[in-house]
Amino acid sequence: MSLLQRVERAQRAAEAATGVEVAPEPTTGQPATPIASRPTPAGPANPVGALPDGSPAAGSPTGASAGGLAARAATAQARPLARAALSPAREALLNEIRARVQEQVVASFQQIVDAPDGNEVRARIAAMVDQIILDGSYSVTREERHGLVEELVHEITGFGPIEPFLADETVTEVMVNGPRQVYIERAGKIEKVDVVFLNDEHVRRIIDRIIAPLGRHIDETSPRVDARLPDGSRVNAVIEPISQVGPVITVRKFAARPYTIDDLVRFGTATPEMFDFIRACVQARLNIFVSGGTGSGKTTTLNVISSFIPEGDRVITIEDAAELQLRQEHVIPLEARPPNIEGAGEVTIRDLLRNALHMRPDRIIVGECRSGEALDMIQAMTTGQAGSLSTGHANTTRDMLRRLETMILMTGYELPLRAIREQIASAVDVLVHTARLKDGTRKIVSITEVYGIEDDEILTQDIFAFHQTGVVDGKVQGELQPTGVRPTFMSVFTANGIELPPGEFGIPPDDPGNPTKPGKGRWLDGGASALAARAPGFGLGRVVQAGGMLYVSSVGPVDPVTGLVVNGGIREQARQSLANLKARLEEAGSSLDHVVWANWSLRNPAEFDEFNEEWLRSFPGDGPVGQATLLPPTHRRAGFRVSLGVIAEA
Repeated sequence: MSLLQRVERAQRAAEAATGVEVAPEPTTGQPATPIASRPTPAGPANPVGALPDGSPAAGSPTGASAGGLAARAATAQARPLARAALSPAREALLNEIRARVQEQVVASFQQIVDAPDGNEVRARIAAMVDQIILDGSYSVTREERHGLVEELVHEITGFGPIEPFLADETVTEVMVNGPRQVYIERAGKIEKVDVVFLNDEHVRRIIDRIIAPLGRHIDETSPRVDARLPDGSRVNAVIEPISQVGPVITVRKFAARPYTIDDLVRFGTATPEMFDFIRACVQARLNIFVSGGTGSGKTTTLNVISSFIPEGDRVITIEDAAELQLRQEHVIPLEARPPNIEGAGEVTIRDLLRNALHMRPDRIIVGECRSGEALDMIQAMTTGQAGSLSTGHANTTRDMLRRLETMILMTGYELPLRAIREQIASAVDVLVHTARLKDGTRKIVSITEVYGIEDDEILTQDIFAFHQTGVVDGKVQGELQPTGVRPTFMSVFTANGIELPPGEFGIPPDDPGNPTKPGKGRWLDGGASALAARAPGFGLGRVVQAGGMLYVSSVGPVDPVTGLVVNGGIREQARQSLANLKARLEEAGSSLDHVVWANWSLRNPAEFDEFNEEWLRSFPGDGPVGQATLLPPTHRRAGFRVSLGVIAEA
């Protein structure tokens, strides 16, 4: 009787004793192959509405054998089996077998990894397991034997107990909380799986296997590390002493095939029309930040948005761990590097950003702004790299702007808060906010414009917002809808020759009675259209005559020839406002000498003394009675520092 036949007979006896269905014994002359329950095929890649940030690992770690690669590919379509509940005695028996098998594998490791293909690796491991079961007279079922073989194959060619989940396309995240707890995320929902490691050292071996090819390390003096799998999936690991439950691994899986617009539309992330609008923004070289909470799909959304960049642009990507998968040809990916074991050799994202400015980029993409690199990114957006992209963690778009302020302050430079906000308002044009909803789906929930600053506050307006229409079978229903606001950058599309579809995505047309706010100065080319865009449309004064008196209002620092607000501070604007007031009174047959009451509105009350010096030049001696007020919002947005109104005798 052959070795396998004797193992098969022992297995059949164990299964008969435990009530497991026994397959017919093979006839003489047939190969006696142990019968094992095979994993069921995986379901569809991702359910509609789910926006995973990654998918299965596509290869084994650096240094694995060719057989390991083939073995991993062979199991890539299999969903991991759930372990049956075992009694403590049964678990102890299997642990004893595992320990003996591992000793044998270590002794014969080179022979195993030199196998020509994955099938041979599996066959050699299966032979070791069978020999140990026979030598020890262990009574195990076919399913238990199959599980032991699979565990060893994954241990040698992959990443141990979590390997099946890395190969499962329906799993988007794998979380190891010490050796006894493993969780996964599937379809946006977190669930615990019945998989365990042997001990803390077992988890540490898997961590070392992940980070070793990248030249990174982890130990008690440096107990955390960021890394990536060969397919780009993001990995974070922490160990004692900062972890109190043992080694912890978090894997954010990444798609082997980059997601496309069609994928995200199928997932329900946004409608095709919204992606067409974002495409127009990218082609018009607007600066875009993708914001959202953890696991909301920021990186996946950024990947899709980056696909809209024209092929002719030179793009430099900068990341902590390379995740972006740009499809363009002219792309230079840069990756930050942590310090080595001696504490030297660190290359930060800030270092890479500064270096990228010397590499003649058309656009810069930063995978995520987390600290002081936000200042360098904002400066790059306003110094020639228009159309750049980045992401940041935030619960709302307002929070994203506040976080940018905080990150810039983290540089240590003592910059005035207003200067920081002016830089942000000038640099960031569009915020695309993503969120993971209560049903686990990821969606773009708002597209917001950043259009200026007023009273030291950054001005924003939602162009599109997610409108929920209901919940069907536990799934949130709804879509992005226009808010009725016309963004100030609509003229940029025309200037760049970008044709919008009829209806302009539901954005309302320009209303002469309620003109669109002026756009940012860096969009303007200095031509006639630029001047028209910057002209406030008011500020030369309005005169009404009644009861023998003239009422003049809204006289501001506007040049009557160009229609533009004059440059300069409060003195220059006060002179121009007084000149406009004098002209209006003379046109109505009056003069400054006939003014009996005045109102002056100032942007900053602290500038009153400087304004008053100019006022006394026009009204020496006993001037008219008057009062001071604050500028209205429309005048502030137009760039006024002062506005006048008077009552004069006709």
